[in-house]
Amino acid sequence: MAATVARYSRYIVGVVLAISVFSSVKAEEAQDAFYHLEIGLQGGASYYAGELAPYAFVSVGETYGVQGRVKIDPRWAVQVKGQRQRVINTLKEGNEWGLLPGRYQVPMWHFDLVGEYNFFRLGLNEYDIHMRRVTPFIFLGLGMTVHNIDSWVEDDAYPRLWVGENSKLNFAMYIPVGVGVKWKMAERWQLQLAWQHNVYVLNGDGLEGTVDAGNPSRFNNSYEMNGSNIMNNDVTSTFTLGVIFEFAPKQKICTQCRY
Repeated sequence: MAATVARYSRYIVGVVLAISVFSSVKAEEAQDAFYHLEIGLQGGASYYAGELAPYAFVSVGETYGVQGRVKIDPRWAVQVKGQRQRVINTLKEGNEWGLLPGRYQVPMWHFDLVGEYNFFRLGLNEYDIHMRRVTPFIFLGLGMTVHNIDSWVEDDAYPRLWVGENSKLNFAMYIPVGVGVKWKMAERWQLQLAWQHNVYVLNGDGLEGTVDAGNPSRFNNSYEMNGSNIMNNDVTSTFTLGVIFEFAPKQKICTQCRY
């Protein structure tokens, strides 16, 4: 009888140990892997506000670009981003500026370096009460815009007419600030919706380009404030939808090992 009890006791202990090991393995598998790096594409709409478009959403165009991200921990990250935008101003016949009617356009490129904070840990693990599949985030940093001094106009008579005498590049500095929402679609994939507002602090007036060939600086510092008031600068903003891929997973640490 004692031998039988001992034999069944060993079976029971073995089953319990097997269940414990299996449960611990499944628990480890259930934990979302932490990926250090992200890369993605984004696209959407943008607008410019300045002398030719004094209100938001008057001058609307497309925007698109790429982004990369280094995650410091599940909440904090550093992001680099490059994005193309067009400033578009449509002027009708007999406009108040006395300019040639058409769609005046200036291509520009934005380059950002920002710090980012996520309000929740993003992941798929439903057993972690601190992890969410959706999280809002905010970001702040420093950016640079590169754009043509000259603009070009399209209408029925002139498919593409450059206004000005050259196509020199101009550089402007700004502070990018924004908010967004991330959704964890799959293990390594995210969907990201973001709004970014660029507050120009250096060379931020005159983003509409030359426009008036007879007076190239007509829309640059038109109030003659010599750059002392940043509220006199032009404004650009973007609304984008991005697809993000995560890679470079964090190496797992075996908590049972002693070597």
